[in-house]
Amino acid sequence: MGANIAVNSDNKETWGGGGAKPFGASYGKMMMWFFILSDALTFSGFLAAYGLTRFKFIDSWPIADEVFTHIPFIHGNFPMYYVAFMTFILIVSSVTMVLAVDAGHQMKQKKVAWYMFATIVFGLIFVGSQAWEWKTFIKGSYGAVKTSDNHILQFVKDGHQIALADFIHTDRKDDRIHHTRKNGLWFDQEPAIAQYSVAQVQEAFKKDPSLLIRTERVNPETKQKIVLSREESLAQLALATRVVEGANLIENEYGNPIFADFFFFITGFHGFHVFSGIVLNIIIFFNVILGTYERRGHYEMVEKVGLYWHFVDLVWVFVFTFFYLV
Repeated sequence: MGANIAVNSDNKETWGGGGAKPFGASYGKMMMWFFILSDALTFSGFLAAYGLTRFKFIDSWPIADEVFTHIPFIHGNFPMYYVAFMTFILIVSSVTMVLAVDAGHQMKQKKVAWYMFATIVFGLIFVGSQAWEWKTFIKGSYGAVKTSDNHILQFVKDGHQIALADFIHTDRKDDRIHHTRKNGLWFDQEPAIAQYSVAQVQEAFKKDPSLLIRTERVNPETKQKIVLSREESLAQLALATRVVEGANLIENEYGNPIFADFFFFITGFHGFHVFSGIVLNIIIFFNVILGTYERRGHYEMVEKVGLYWHFVDLVWVFVFTFFYLV
């Protein structure tokens, strides 16, 4: 009995993480790796669900080059340029984080602080850019109409998609008040009223014979959305029941509404991770300035938060590839 007590007493540090260190890593690093592994499986499940859903609705899935075409403060059609910029910013933030960890190994407090500060700035630029992208996606670019059989119809002139405002030059005729919970009966609430009515769209379309309808269906040979003839366009427009502007969890002017659901969920979940990483980086940054890790004699906390930050960056590479490029 005495021998057993002695053995347990000698190995008491095992329960505090101070015993044998697998792969030479500390307890904190191992726990961070376990978290990263579990989170990687979560993101893998989301991307797998996205891929399967896209394959199922491949003939009506929105084309990314036609959706993400905006750059802040600049008018024009720049497909994927700003998303590529966001990706570049996040990759650069990984470089500054590597430099912060390396400076920590050399016990250079000022360099760690500067590189951590740069990482935080790049992270804020990314999150701000993602918020702007969400706002632009929700607001919409061109506008479309939804038919009675739940198909989205877009408008084309001279081979290029045009906005509703480009061919409708009158204000909305009816003065109906938007039905909200504040003024509605039984606290019912309806979606926001579109800028134009279906009747205005139909009337303006009939007056301009150069306008055509583009469906949400994709031609498998050309990989482009199918443009109808003038006669077919008029027939389809007659089935319109609602004007759709922008995208939300129910309707999507770009095509299949499930695309918007995945966009908000996957990019939002990743954005939450980036925001959490920024908060952690700020906490570590102030600890660096206060000399907390100098007194400890090591910068392992910088290394642990660096592992998380690199993971977030790597996940974005997969999101960018699967969601935007493929």
